[in-house]
Amino acid sequence: MDNLPTTPQPANPVAPTPAPQASSLVFDPAGEIEGLKKLADSVPMPAGLKEKIDKMLIRLTRMVQLGSYSREYEPVEQYIKWAVQIPWGKYTSDNLDLVNAKDNLTKYHYGLDQIKDRILEYLAVMKLQVAEVTGVQATATNTVSTDHSEEMSRLQGSSSHAPILCFVGIQGVGKTSMAKSIGSALGRKFIRVALGALGNVSQIRGTPVGQDNAEPGQIIKAMIRAGTMNPLILLDEIDKTSSESGLRADLMAALLEILDPEQNSTFVDHYLDYPIDLSQVMFITTANNLGGISAALLDRLEVIRFGSYTDDEKVAIAKDYMLPKVREATGIGPDQLSFDDDVWPYVVRPLGFDAGVRQLERTLTLLARKVARLIVEGKGTSFKVTKENFREFIPEDIGVYS
Repeated sequence: MDNLPTTPQPANPVAPTPAPQASSLVFDPAGEIEGLKKLADSVPMPAGLKEKIDKMLIRLTRMVQLGSYSREYEPVEQYIKWAVQIPWGKYTSDNLDLVNAKDNLTKYHYGLDQIKDRILEYLAVMKLQVAEVTGVQATATNTVSTDHSEEMSRLQGSSSHAPILCFVGIQGVGKTSMAKSIGSALGRKFIRVALGALGNVSQIRGTPVGQDNAEPGQIIKAMIRAGTMNPLILLDEIDKTSSESGLRADLMAALLEILDPEQNSTFVDHYLDYPIDLSQVMFITTANNLGGISAALLDRLEVIRFGSYTDDEKVAIAKDYMLPKVREATGIGPDQLSFDDDVWPYVVRPLGFDAGVRQLERTLTLLARKVARLIVEGKGTSFKVTKENFREFIPEDIGVYS
């Protein structure tokens, strides 16, 4: 018995694991509801919407006693968070200085004189309307500020107050960039909403609160991103919404309410379920053609057609607008890349015909990259493109095939 092995004992016995302690976090539904109430009180939203939120919070308070509080809390919380993000009462003042607007349009766009004249005419009408309300005489250079007071409501519901411009033209002719320039000239926040392949009206008008994944539509989201109630919203590719007849009809009807100056002062997003004033928003739409737009909607639009550029116009655009932009993007100085004047016709149309200028910008960018590589590889410090050597920089397969 004395020779039986004994079980070795650990030198430092492991202490027993203590029993888990109760969490120090205290579930406080009343505090959470109070936090939502403070959040709702933090912005000057309309009285009707505030009353609706107060009723939701009262209902939530009652449900605390019924055990289904947690299920109802999240939708109410999300609704309030969306509602307080809307820039209630925040407006930017329009800069209606026609000289400034003309300078902005000319700075970024060559030619298109008829289009620029149409836009300046619209701004002049807006300036006269605001001057009539404010009592300030309108001239080409003075700045008439739009304070969006109650007197401004006289201008709502008028097509001349907020014309809905529709830029129509093939791709690459400057429709989107022209809209950006108008926003810059006016001093308005610019937001682009892409309508291409849009197939559900809820993406425009929002999803009701009771449904899954409920949220506001793209128009309300655009105003939230802009941070003002009077941004310039570009509805891009309005002709490329869903091709299904039923869906397209619904989308056109929703866009009609949004774009009609006589209806959009009381636009109702299905998620918020409360009228939002869109009459101070400046809408611009773009399309490649008018075939996909309903007749009722087209009747509300002021169509401005963008034609294709001639070769002479492309040369001027390439030399004065695009080349400085490409040089800056690629880090190449004016002394490192230059062009003979007689080579530009070969650069703007290396192969085929492109009505716009996107291919021209791609061609110049490709050329600049080739020069950048040559400089980095030590094969030269400056390069000049001529009729004799331009194929070294622009291969024959570059361009638009016709």
